[in-house]
Amino acid sequence: MNFRSISFYLSLFCFPISLLAFINILYSSYFDYFLSIESYFITLALSLFFGVGFYFFGKQSDKKINFIEQLILIISVYLTIGLLIAIPFYTSNLQITLLSSLFESISGLTGTGFSTFKNIKYLDPTLILWRSSSQWVGGLFFLFFLILLFSNKKFNYKMTYLTYAGESNNKSEDNIKNNLLKIFIFYCVLSIIYFSLLNLSGVRLFNSLNLTMTLVSSGGFLPSDSLNEIITTNYQKTIFIICLIFSMLNFYFLFNIFNKKILIKSHKEDLYLIVLAGIFILLIYFNKFDLLDIILSVASSLSNSGLTLLKNENNLSLYFLFLTIIGGSLISNSSGIKLSRFYILLKITSAEIIRLISPNSVINKTIFNSENKITDDNIKISFLIFISFFLSLFILSSFLILDNIGFERSFKLSILALTNTVNSEMYNLQNLSFANLLISSKISLIIFMIIGKIELISIFLIFKKILFKD
Repeated sequence: MNFRSISFYLSLFCFPISLLAFINILYSSYFDYFLSIESYFITLALSLFFGVGFYFFGKQSDKKINFIEQLILIISVYLTIGLLIAIPFYTSNLQITLLSSLFESISGLTGTGFSTFKNIKYLDPTLILWRSSSQWVGGLFFLFFLILLFSNKKFNYKMTYLTYAGESNNKSEDNIKNNLLKIFIFYCVLSIIYFSLLNLSGVRLFNSLNLTMTLVSSGGFLPSDSLNEIITTNYQKTIFIICLIFSMLNFYFLFNIFNKKILIKSHKEDLYLIVLAGIFILLIYFNKFDLLDIILSVASSLSNSGLTLLKNENNLSLYFLFLTIIGGSLISNSSGIKLSRFYILLKITSAEIIRLISPNSVINKTIFNSENKITDDNIKISFLIFISFFLSLFILSSFLILDNIGFERSFKLSILALTNTVNSEMYNLQNLSFANLLISSKISLIIFMIIGKIELISIFLIFKKILFKD
């Protein structure tokens, strides 16, 4: 195992945390929030210490790591950066345990939004900003992983090549740096656009900033206890819906628009997602809810954000859970099984039925009627992802049932953890107290929030490498 190279790349993920800590120090100093400023100095010092230490330990390595080592790097990033982000939570005057602090930070990094805190609006504003920024940096890191690491052709269980993925030539160091820079620049541009739109719609400046970091990362943290306290007018709802829709679509969709490359053939998956959203909006509309609230909830489910304006009296949680499992585009911050995998399995199943009825029929094996063909490997991987998802669901539900929260709530919470979606009123889980969960439940949720991002199949690949040494 090439630990030196893993250490080198791990160091590069520590430095952004130093920057975030420095920004929070400036914010605390400017607005005289000195209550927890020491925690950000500690985070700044430790992130620099580990970053520099890991950097010099791996500086002389060959910098080449195989796919299994890349997976170990990703898990190491979530755990190491999660611990660094947990420091301000643990050292705050809230007196929460280290495990609860880590739970909060991993929830932010993975864009899940589970929180052990109550009465969010009464928290130190710097801590609210820190929670939101953990989502923002987590979303950026995942896009790096998704486009640079999960595009591996040998182990492409994310199947990103089936949809447009920008420039996929990552062979040379210069190309990798260029792609990283493009992702970072566009991610920042997208954040600025979201922030400007929300601010212009009348949302408070502080709330706009926090919501921006939540929306761009498909996260679930809010600067208040409920979205209803922030989004009040129809204009604000419309802006929020637009941001959610772009969050569930292919990351390169807007990138192509800005570059005047509107390639419909390359974004068929996004078109199907919008059509699916439209169908569910029509189905739910007859339940006599406000139309904008329904559109917002459907878009939020598909983007795996989970934020909603619906009240807990709704009886639509199963509809929204189904959309949450489907998730957004293959190349987005959303989690879930993904629409493309459903599409592959449904198409192949229907093709086999047609073949039984009419053996001489010519079967079209393209995905979304594009130039990409559905291969046997795509079918096998799609089935494996389904099996691993439901296996994860069974394992996590089994642990949560021991916490006496009930079968239904355990099942729903397991789905939300695996799809990195917040437990909102939309799923009738808003009253669940994570602070009171057993230690075993918190640890299980931390593990499966990470698995929700990297998928269980990656853990199997690591175990296979360790056990069989192939």
